[in-house]
Amino acid sequence: MTRITGSYQRTTIAGEVVEAFVPLPLPPADPPLILDEEAQRLLAAAHQALRTLELAGDMVPSLDWFIYGFVRKEAVLSSQIEGTQATLIDLLSFEAQSRVGHAEDADVQEVCNYLDALSFARAEFGSDSGLPLSVRLLGEAHARLMQGTRGADKLPGEVRRSQNWIGGTRPGNATFVPPPSHALPDLLSAFEKYLHANDELPALVRAGLLHVQFETIHPYLDGNGRIGRLLITLLLEHWELLRAPLLYLSLFFKRHREEYYRRLAAVRSDGDWEGWTLYFLEAVATIATEGVENAREIFALVTRDRGKVLAAPSGSVMAARLFEVLPEQPIITISKAMELLSTTRPTANKAVETLVEAGVLEETTGKKRDRTFGYAAYLDLLKAGTNL
Repeated sequence: MTRITGSYQRTTIAGEVVEAFVPLPLPPADPPLILDEEAQRLLAAAHQALRTLELAGDMVPSLDWFIYGFVRKEAVLSSQIEGTQATLIDLLSFEAQSRVGHAEDADVQEVCNYLDALSFARAEFGSDSGLPLSVRLLGEAHARLMQGTRGADKLPGEVRRSQNWIGGTRPGNATFVPPPSHALPDLLSAFEKYLHANDELPALVRAGLLHVQFETIHPYLDGNGRIGRLLITLLLEHWELLRAPLLYLSLFFKRHREEYYRRLAAVRSDGDWEGWTLYFLEAVATIATEGVENAREIFALVTRDRGKVLAAPSGSVMAARLFEVLPEQPIITISKAMELLSTTRPTANKAVETLVEAGVLEETTGKKRDRTFGYAAYLDLLKAGTNL
C-alpha cells in the first residue's frame, strides 16, 4: 500500500505553472510508521554505537579534542554536499592565522559560518535564558550561516516569501518543487508542534523524520540542506542521545549521496518512510562506529607522540604545553604559538622546533619566513573522507 504523505498545489514560477508539494504533518499516518525486525535491529545497533561513541569521549583527557575535530569535519562535509569546495585543511589553515574577520575564500567562510551557527544554537538551547530548539532558533542559526556569503542576498534568517525549486534548469523541469510560500506558516507551526510532541516513536527515528520534513518544506531561499543536517546534530544533543556533537553524519550522506536524495524523493512520491528510516539508522550506526575507531586512533597517536615530545633532548615545559593544544590547533604558525603559549617569539619558535625535531610537527610551506606547521599524522586521521 502506498502511503499518502502530501498533496500538490498548482503555483506559477517565472511564468510556468508547476505542481508544488505540500507535506502532511508528522508523524506518518495511514498507515503509521512500522519498525519491522530489520528496523529494530538497526535501531539497536545505532543506539549501541552512540553509547560507545560517548564512552570513547570519556577515555580521552579532553572531550574538546573530539568536539573540535569532529564538528569541523561535519561542517566541511555538510558544506561539500551543497557544492562548497573548501576542505578540512583549508579551514584549519585559515583558523591557524588567528581567524579575524572574514576569510578571503568564500567557500572557507561558508564553513566558518556553519561552525558559528552550530555554536550559537547549542549555546541558546543549552542556556536557561536562551531560545529553545524551535523554528525561531533555526532561523537565527540560518542568519549566521548565510552572513557575508554568496547567499547573503537571500533573506538570511527569514522564511522565504517566494516560490523556490530544486534541480533542473527552470521551474518547469525541476526535480522537486517545495510548498508555496503562503503554506509555510502552517507547515512550520506543525513542524514545531511535532518537535515537542510526545510520540511513541523512538527519538532517533523522530530525528530522521524531522530532517526529511524540514528538507521537504525547504523554508529558506538558500542553505536549507545545511540547516536540515544541523538540525539532526541539535536533536541528538537536545534529546540526550549524545552529549556533544560527535557524529559527522554528513560523511555517510556524502558517500551515498544518490541514495540520500532518492530516499528523500521516495518519501514524497511513495510515502516510503520505512525505507528512509532504514537508511537513516544505518547512517547513524555506521558513522558512530567509525567515529569510535577514529577516536581510538587519535588517542593512541596523541599518547605515543606525547611520549616522543617528553623524551626529546631539547624538550621543555613550553614544548610540552604546545603539544597539548595541538589536537585543537593542528595547524599553527609561530605567531599562533606565541598566542597559545602567551610567550615571546624566540620561546615559541624553540617550542615549535622541538616538536619538529620530535617528528610531531611538519613544516608545510617550504618558506623561511611566515612558516606554517602541521600535526600531519593527526590531520591524516581527522581529514579522512573530507577531500573533494
